Amino acid sequence: MRALLVAGALAVAWAAPASSQDEAQEEGTVAEQMAARFAAPPPGWVTPRTQWGDPDLRGKWPVDYLGRTPRERSPALGTRAFLTEEEYARAYSQAEGELERYDEEEAAGVMAMGHWAEFGHPLRQASMVTEPADGRYPPLTPHGEELRANEHTSWNTYVFETMDDFGIMDRCLTRGMPGSMLPGAYNGGIEVFQSPGLVAITLEMIHETRLVHIGGEPPPPSVQFDLGYSTGHWEGDTLVIETTNFRPGMSMGPAPNSDQLHVTERLTLMNDNQIHYEAWVEDPLVMQGRYKIDLPWLREDDYGMYEYACHEGNVQVRGYITSTSPRFAAQRAAAWVAQGEEPGEGVPVR
Repeated sequence: MRALLVAGALAVAWAAPASSQDEAQEEGTVAEQMAARFAAPPPGWVTPRTQWGDPDLRGKWPVDYLGRTPRERSPALGTRAFLTEEEYARAYSQAEGELERYDEEEAAGVMAMGHWAEFGHPLRQASMVTEPADGRYPPLTPHGEELRANEHTSWNTYVFETMDDFGIMDRCLTRGMPGSMLPGAYNGGIEVFQSPGLVAITLEMIHETRLVHIGGEPPPPSVQFDLGYSTGHWEGDTLVIETTNFRPGMSMGPAPNSDQLHVTERLTLMNDNQIHYEAWVEDPLVMQGRYKIDLPWLREDDYGMYEYACHEGNVQVRGYITSTSPRFAAQRAAAWVAQGEEPGEGVPVR
């Protein structure tokens, strides 16, 4: 069932015969191409409603199938929002090769990225970011550049002394916004719940739940949250979410966010099985302008939402410190001697 739904979504989202796609890309506007990602509802279709009359967005909308579409567009593509026939065939073939790694690992009796990653196939859409026109994040402000330069994570740090040397994902705190609404390497489940006056969005990765207060007002700016505080209202059949009150340094965008981060999202049910997800992201202290993410979500109510344990036993952070900090050099040397090995020179860091 899952395979059929994903295949159908890709067929709508520019995986149709390439010749017709190229004609559409040449002749149609970008708006027409973006609209073509969604299947037309059957004649007479109306947006389903909850028992209390709101548009019904409830269900599971995992975004793992979008994982092979890059967040930012390749600079080589310029302002071209969709891949050519040749580019898409190459990207699709590469994704197919990655998906085959599971069977290859099974045959070899190993577990690696083929078992771990959940990426799916790419869309014909060249990037998740659709505005600015080049599909890339806006330039950073001087303060944003400073924040990025001073950010510590396990990807750029080699000796760990304190918790400040780890990123928010290293510590399994949050992916922040808008990253929590986008695919990662795995655990891409999103489930929407609704009740009168409240929409809850549960995220499989980091096991967080966003609460959208319909008709609500945000608290004072001094009250801050990792995922911000979300208020919502309905514009026709579209749920509009405004999120502010972010705790600084809790996003995984082009640089750590400030408390001025503001995210506006629009969720529109296009047919029984697709939501049009749009998000505008601005942070005037960090970025010189805003950017937009525009994606087709696909319903999969059979998707299994798993616990996100992250650190088994919570030992990894401690292990990074004890295995790299000079403060624990004697302890490491003693461990090597106890195993009958000579301790090496310096501090092993990887």
